[in-house]
Amino acid sequence: MKKIIVGSEEWCNFPQLNIPGIKARIDSGAKTSALHAVNISPFNKNGIPWISFDVHPLQNDGKTTVHCEAPVLDKRRVKSSSGSSEIRFVIKTVFSIGNEAWEVEVTLTNRDSMGYRMLLGRQAMSGKILVDPEASFVLGDLSKETLSGFYHTKITKPTGLKIGLLASNPDLYSNLRIMEAGQERGHEMEFLSIKDCYIKLDGENPEMHYRGGRILNDFDAIIPRIRPSATFYGCALTRHFEAMGVYTLNSASAITQSRDKLYSLQLLINNGLPIPTTGFANSPLDTDELIKMVGGAPLIVKLLEGTQGKGVVLAETKKAAESLINAFKSLRANILVQEFIKEANGKDIRCFVVNGKVVASIMRTAAPGEFRANIHMGGTASITKISAEEKKIALLAAKTLNLKVAGVDIIRGKNGAMLLEVNSSPGLEGIEGASNKDIAGKMIEAVEKDLKYTKEK
Repeated sequence: MKKIIVGSEEWCNFPQLNIPGIKARIDSGAKTSALHAVNISPFNKNGIPWISFDVHPLQNDGKTTVHCEAPVLDKRRVKSSSGSSEIRFVIKTVFSIGNEAWEVEVTLTNRDSMGYRMLLGRQAMSGKILVDPEASFVLGDLSKETLSGFYHTKITKPTGLKIGLLASNPDLYSNLRIMEAGQERGHEMEFLSIKDCYIKLDGENPEMHYRGGRILNDFDAIIPRIRPSATFYGCALTRHFEAMGVYTLNSASAITQSRDKLYSLQLLINNGLPIPTTGFANSPLDTDELIKMVGGAPLIVKLLEGTQGKGVVLAETKKAAESLINAFKSLRANILVQEFIKEANGKDIRCFVVNGKVVASIMRTAAPGEFRANIHMGGTASITKISAEEKKIALLAAKTLNLKVAGVDIIRGKNGAMLLEVNSSPGLEGIEGASNKDIAGKMIEAVEKDLKYTKEK
């Protein structure tokens, strides 16, 4: 057989599994191939081990579902690119690409957090394929119309809860993933744009209206994901949903207090949580005393309204600190001055807390030349194991601020772990990519648990 030339991504299909089109990442760096699968369930057929599983073949689409069954070839421990390992079922099935088809071994795993629903490894390519890594869809692209023709009968109708995602950007990775995770679990998901909602205040009949005059009165739950610039209005909407008796995953009061950096630090330290020494003053006359209070330069200056590392500046000398603090004060900006933990070495730990559990934790490392670990500013993330003390800090921080979902940032100093801050709308991309965990699914499970929802068998 003449070798097929393919790009780094191609459409392929699995005829025996009734999957007529699935986009694959062609990865010669990976040994084994992997197919996205959920609801994996082993069973026996005529005394032979088989497996049933569901495949959502299209990215960011939890509604389109293909139910598959296949004999079990093996169970193996597979290490992912993120460094985590898991036991996976292995099947052997016919794989087709271009005009050629052959049998391949495929491992089954939840690839929700990955960019592709199928990964083709070098074992399946051997002797068959040559890869041009700079090219894509050498064998042709599939249009939305073609895919719709393939899968229009495979769209599952929602049977579960009606959940609204209250946010600003429907195309943000985190929002796409939450929508998808809810759909996969059989819920009706709807994206609600914060700017398009408006409120009717009425003691007897409060209403939430949406663009075009539609009344939003049939939601079981709301997941608020409020960007900092929309905190006031987003929390007003969340509070109104609560007044209407709708469950919200994070409450308006919890989000509001978490966004007030000074108030949240006061609450956290009053609950015994360790934070770097922090100063807050209003008068420029107190600049020198403020600098001494946190141990002198170098020190961190934080805007109270800043987020995602924005409005956080390192002042390396006393003179730089004085200039920076006085400049902010002349602009009437509220700032915190904080001790700089040099031994953290540009690293921090993000613990993702959902419903009283740390579901994943990653180490974030600052980009060269940066002092703050932030993946939005070129930093990197890798999975890490946290200590019992760090876990305790993360859980207590989320509990103190009454957050069901929280990103808790911790640094390791010479005197042990210290809490940096708590984020009430933590991003999913970095932590799902590094941990290879379905964090969005954990958030949907938290909604189900709090509403005592059980899926009908």
